Amino acid sequence: MESMLNKLKSTVTKVTADVTSAVMGNPVTREFEVGRHIASGGPGMCWRIYNGTKKSTKQEVAVFVFDKKIIDRYQKFEKDQIIDSLKKGVQQLTRLRHPRLLTVQHPLEESRDCLAFCTEPVFASLANVLGQWDNLPSPLPTDIKEYKLYDVETKYGLLQISEGLSFLHSGVKMVHGNLCPENIILNKSGAWKIMGFDFSISSSNPSDAEPKYVCKEWDPNLPPLCLPNPEYVAPEYILSVSCDSASDMYSLGVIVHAVFNEGKPVFQVNKQDIFKSFSRQLDQLSRLSPGVLSQIPEEVREHVKMLLSVTANVRPDADQMTKIPFFDDVGAVTLQYFDSLFQRDNLQKSQFYKGLPKVLPKLPKRVVVYRILPALTSEFVNPDMVPFVLPNVLLIAEECTKEEYVRLILPDLTPVFKQQEPIQILLIFLQKMDLLLTKTPPEDIKNCVLPMVYRALEAPSTQIQELCLNIIPTFANLIDYPSMKNALIPRIKSACLQTSSLAVRVNSLVCLGKILEYLDKWFVIDEILPFLQQIPSREPAVLMGILGIYKCTFTHKKLGIPKEHLAGKSLPHLVSLSIDNNLNLNQFNSFMAVIREMLSRMEAEHKTKLEQLHSMQEQQRSLNLSNQMNPSEETKNNLNPPNQVRDIDDIFGGSSANTGVNVKENGSSSTVSQPSRVSLTLEEKQRLAKEQEQAAKLRSQQPLAPQSVKPATTTTQAKDLTSSLLNNMTSINSLSLNSGPRTVPMQSGTLSSGFSSGSTMSGMGTISNGFNSTMGFQTGGVGMGMRPATPSLYGGMATTTSTPNFSTLAQNQNQPSKPPDMSALDSLFSANKPKVSLNQMASKPATGAAAPSPWLNQFGTGHPTQTAGVQAVPLGMPGVQGGFGMQANPFFNPQNFSQPATAPTMNTGMLKQSTSVNTDLKDLFG
Repeated sequence: MESMLNKLKSTVTKVTADVTSAVMGNPVTREFEVGRHIASGGPGMCWRIYNGTKKSTKQEVAVFVFDKKIIDRYQKFEKDQIIDSLKKGVQQLTRLRHPRLLTVQHPLEESRDCLAFCTEPVFASLANVLGQWDNLPSPLPTDIKEYKLYDVETKYGLLQISEGLSFLHSGVKMVHGNLCPENIILNKSGAWKIMGFDFSISSSNPSDAEPKYVCKEWDPNLPPLCLPNPEYVAPEYILSVSCDSASDMYSLGVIVHAVFNEGKPVFQVNKQDIFKSFSRQLDQLSRLSPGVLSQIPEEVREHVKMLLSVTANVRPDADQMTKIPFFDDVGAVTLQYFDSLFQRDNLQKSQFYKGLPKVLPKLPKRVVVYRILPALTSEFVNPDMVPFVLPNVLLIAEECTKEEYVRLILPDLTPVFKQQEPIQILLIFLQKMDLLLTKTPPEDIKNCVLPMVYRALEAPSTQIQELCLNIIPTFANLIDYPSMKNALIPRIKSACLQTSSLAVRVNSLVCLGKILEYLDKWFVIDEILPFLQQIPSREPAVLMGILGIYKCTFTHKKLGIPKEHLAGKSLPHLVSLSIDNNLNLNQFNSFMAVIREMLSRMEAEHKTKLEQLHSMQEQQRSLNLSNQMNPSEETKNNLNPPNQVRDIDDIFGGSSANTGVNVKENGSSSTVSQPSRVSLTLEEKQRLAKEQEQAAKLRSQQPLAPQSVKPATTTTQAKDLTSSLLNNMTSINSLSLNSGPRTVPMQSGTLSSGFSSGSTMSGMGTISNGFNSTMGFQTGGVGMGMRPATPSLYGGMATTTSTPNFSTLAQNQNQPSKPPDMSALDSLFSANKPKVSLNQMASKPATGAAAPSPWLNQFGTGHPTQTAGVQAVPLGMPGVQGGFGMQANPFFNPQNFSQPATAPTMNTGMLKQSTSVNTDLKDLFG
C-alpha cells in the first residue's frame, strides 16, 4: 500500500513539475490556469494539450504548449527554423475564423522555455483517437485509450473536414499543405477541426484570378518538424514540386483510409529515400488493388479511389465531396443542421425540433450528450423556442445517469423552471415530473421543481390546474412528506374551495383520494375529512368525490376512521349528503352502502369494547373481594347483602367496594381497599396514608365517658338511662337507614353527614345531624369514626358524604302515648345552673311555637345570625336541637355540659310523645 502511495505521489509530483516547467514564465499563465495534460497534436505531435480555465471568467479552454527542450539536439539555426514554422502555423490559424477550423482563444505567447496559445476546449487529436499516442502523459488517459469512433461521428467528421477544405480552397484561396490526423482536432463536443497551417500556401494570383500556388522543394536535410507528413502528401508535391487544392483532396483520401483502417495510411514511406519511395507509390496508385480499400464503406469506396488518383484533375474537389450520398446519413445531417442553427429563423428551428425526438434514439449517447445537448440548451435563452427544445432535452435526460443529469443538464434547466411564459413550458414539465423528481437532488426539488407545481395549482388557467391535479398522483410517492403536508395539500384544498370550475373541484377531490395512501392517519382525520364539510357545491360529481374520500379513508388498512369520528362527524355528514335531491338512485344506494358499512363497524367495535370493559370490571371486582382480609365471624354475620350495598352506593353516590376503610372488631387494623385503577397518584397515596394514621390514632384512644353527677332527686320507680344511653351511643352504626318517606319538612339548609371542623358547623345554613354511619366526624377531609361496641351496619367507616335516613325516628311519632317521664336525665347536668327537667320539655304542646328551652340554652355557641336560618327546621328526634353540631353535641363535648349559652327558639310542633322514655331511647339508639 505504501509503495502504491509513493508511486502515486511521484506521478502527481512529476506531472505537476512538467506542467510547471512547461509553462513557467509564459505570459499565457497570467490569464489562464493550466490544468492536466490531456492530449497531443500538431506537426510531429509536438504540441502538448492541457485543459485550463480563464481566470477572469472561469471559461474552459485548451492550452497548447510546445516545450523547447524537445529540439535541444538541433543546431541553433535549425531550432530557429522549427520555431518559425510553428509560429507561422499558429498565427495563420489565429487569423482564420471558421466553424471547421480550430478556434483560438488567446494568441501565441513565447517565453524562454516554451511556446503557448489557447483554443476552445479540446478532447484530443484524431491521431490520438486512432492510436498514435506520442507525447501523451503517462499513464495514458483512459478516455483516449478506450475511445471508439461511431459511424455517425466518422461520417460527420469527414464531412466537416471537407467543409473546412472547401472554405480554404474557395474562400481563402489557400492550400493547407499538411492535412493529416495530427492536424485534425476533436473538440470537447466531438466536432472535427483543422489546425496546423505551418506549411499552408496561399494563392499568388489576385483573388479574382485563377489561384496559383507555389510550393517549396522537398529538402530531406531539414528537421522533420520543418517538413509536412510525407505519408499524407500528394505524389506531385514530392516528385514534381507542384501543388494545388487537389493536393489537399489527396490527403483527405488518405485520411479516409486511415480512419477505417485503425490509423494506417495507404502506403508506408521510407523517409531516408523518399523520392524512390514515392516513385514506387506512384506505380501502385496507377493500378490500385481492390484489397487496399476493402475496409472502406462501399458507398464511399469509389470516391476514395478517385481521391487517391495520380491525376489531380480526376480528384473530386471539396464542394463535390460534401454532396456525395455517403454524407446523407440522418445522423450526419442532424449534426450538420445543428452547426448551422444560427442561420435559421424560429420557424425553421421549430420544425426541426419537432422532428428531432424521432432521430435522437438512433444516435449514440455520446454524440447526443456532447454534440446535440449543448446546442439544445443554448436555445433556452430564447423563450419562444423553449417549448420546442425542452421535450428533446428531457428525452436526453431519460438516457443519462443521475450524475450526468446533475452535471450536464440540471444547471441549464434551473432557470427554465422559473419561466412562466409561454405556458407550454409548465405543461411539459408536469408531464415529465416523475423524471425530474427521480433524478433531481432533494435540495433542487425543494427549491425549483415543487415551486413550479405550486404555481401550476395557482395558475389562472383551469386547464393547467386540471392537468396538474391529474398528474400529481403519478409522482406523489416521490414527494417528501413535509412538502406534501405543508405545501401541496393546502394548495389542492385551496384550489377546490376557490375555483368556480366544476372540473377543477372534482379533480381536486379525485387527486386527494389518490394520494391518501401517502398521508398518515391523523393528518387525514384532522385536515382532509373536516375539509370535505367545507365544500360548498352539491353537484352529484362533487358528492360522489366526497363519498369516495370517506370510503377510501374508511377502508384503507393504514388509515381508517375511529368510531368516535364516525359517530360524531362522518356519519352525520354522509347522512345529510345522502338525501340531496341531485343524487340519482344508484348514487343514493352508494351512499347508503357506505353508511351501513360504517354503522356496522362502529357497532361491532363499540360492542366489543363494552364486553371487554364488563369482563374487566368483573375480574376487578373478584380480585378486590379476594384481596380483602377475612373479617371476624361476628362481623360477617352483620354484613349487608350485595344488593343493599349497591342501594347505598346509589343513594350516596359512592362505591363501597372501592372506597372507605374496613374496620374490624376487637382492635383489628383497618384495611384500605384497593382502587380500581392500577396506580395511584402521589396525592392519593398521601391521603390514604393520612387516613390510616388517623384510624390508628382513633383505635389507640380510650372511649370518652362523661363525669358522673349525682341527680338532685332520684326516683326508684324510674329506670336510670344514663349508662344505657352512653353505651348505646357507641352503637349508633346500627341505626337502620331504610329509605322511608320523611315526615320532617326541611325549610332551609341541607342535611350533612358528619361534623365539620370549620366555624360554620354549629347552627349555620348547613345543618349537621350529628350522625353518620360510624358516629364519626370530619376533620380536614379525613373520615374518622368511633369504634362501635357492636358490629356496624356497613362493616366499616362510611364515606363522609353519606346522609343517614331518619325514617325510623319518625315511625314512633304517630304512636299515641302519654308524656314520657324524663326526670331521670336531670342528673346529667350541673347543679350550678337552673335545671329544667325533661318532663317539662316534653310537656310542651305539639303545635305552635315553643318557648326557648332552658335545657337547650345550655348548649350551642350563641350565634343567632347563623342559627336563625334553621329555627323553623323541625327534626324527628325528641329533645335534639336542629342545629346539632360538634360544639352542641353533649356526647362529643361532655366538658361543655355546664357551659352557659343562649339558643334560639326551636319549633317543636312536629314532635310527638312516645309511650315511655325507655321506648323512645330504645327506638332512637337501637
